[in-house]
Amino acid sequence: MQDAYIVSALRTPIGKKKGSLSGMHPADLGASVLSATFDQVDLDPGLVDDVIFGCVDTVGPQAGDIARTCWLAAGLPEHVPGTTVDRQCGSSQQAVHFATQAVMSGTSDVVVAGGVQNMNMIPISYAMLAGQALGFTDPFSGSKGWVERYGTQEVSQFNSAHMIAEKWKISREEMELFAFNSHQKAMRAIESKVFSDEIISIGDFHVDETPRPDTSLEKMASLNPLVEGHSITAAISSQNADAASALLVVSEKILKEFNLTPLVRVAHISVRADDPIWMLTAPMPATRHAVQKSGIQLKDIGLVEINEAFASVAMAWQKEMDYPIEQMNIHGGAIALGHPLGATGARLMTTLIHSMKRDNVKFGLQTMCEGGGQANVTILENCS
Repeated sequence: MQDAYIVSALRTPIGKKKGSLSGMHPADLGASVLSATFDQVDLDPGLVDDVIFGCVDTVGPQAGDIARTCWLAAGLPEHVPGTTVDRQCGSSQQAVHFATQAVMSGTSDVVVAGGVQNMNMIPISYAMLAGQALGFTDPFSGSKGWVERYGTQEVSQFNSAHMIAEKWKISREEMELFAFNSHQKAMRAIESKVFSDEIISIGDFHVDETPRPDTSLEKMASLNPLVEGHSITAAISSQNADAASALLVVSEKILKEFNLTPLVRVAHISVRADDPIWMLTAPMPATRHAVQKSGIQLKDIGLVEINEAFASVAMAWQKEMDYPIEQMNIHGGAIALGHPLGATGARLMTTLIHSMKRDNVKFGLQTMCEGGGQANVTILENCS
């Protein structure tokens, strides 16, 4: 098995609901970050073996293998193929895993991995609801095997987030403070231009527009819960958003042949699953599995990015892992920066890589909850 290295990690600025990217075709959104990758890296794009993009709700402008469409929309070589993967919220993190596996196995030397999502154009869960016109209520209830195993329990991320808050005894007030801090960290990062190395401009748009500088604990406390009787509100949930992200994964052979400078080595990749009704708990067993399999202990991990799908998810992980909260999501998370479903995994990794380089951190870990009760874990090693 050979090592896989990441030599470029870029993303677009993140657009908010009805924001700057709301009218941009997903193919053009993804194309922008692909073009920028090869503007910054001195490597012939014709050498790319495959383009692997994550995307969720692949209907309308996101249908038809959006990875391939993004590549072609960027004007890049026609002979390079592309494929789109769906591991729900972890789709683009899984794209990086597939790219890494291709390089590690020796079947590929250069793979682009990333993701794209325009949630203004295609609303969250649209693909799950699209079947209603054909008589399918949801993806589960028509399955004899599913009903025999899980009954007719609600399959809902909102319910799962509430159950996690209850089980780990996390109050609404604690979650609101976590969310408030996410916005504060993101605003500080923007003000100090922390993201400048990772963001490529879309026209005049070059700064994430999702963080809310005017939010307050008082405003958060005034919101009604998303589900009556539950503790989860919009303020402690990730934001719908639009973005694209891309990472360039190469073999050591390519590094040497083209004199490329690696940012990080991919030290470990794995994915594990948990109860699909609880849905959002898998980052905990997945992290334990990754630590055991890699031999890299959490105490040696200097930074962690865990997706803030909901405040309760990240907070329960932190409690369970007993990980220093000051080393987690140091520049804010999806509560402040948004969660453009198919792009978030690669966005988190992009931010993690640049943070590791900036702060001279040896190991960084990324994980995120995913539909179906799944979670990817990636451990990166700084090449500096």
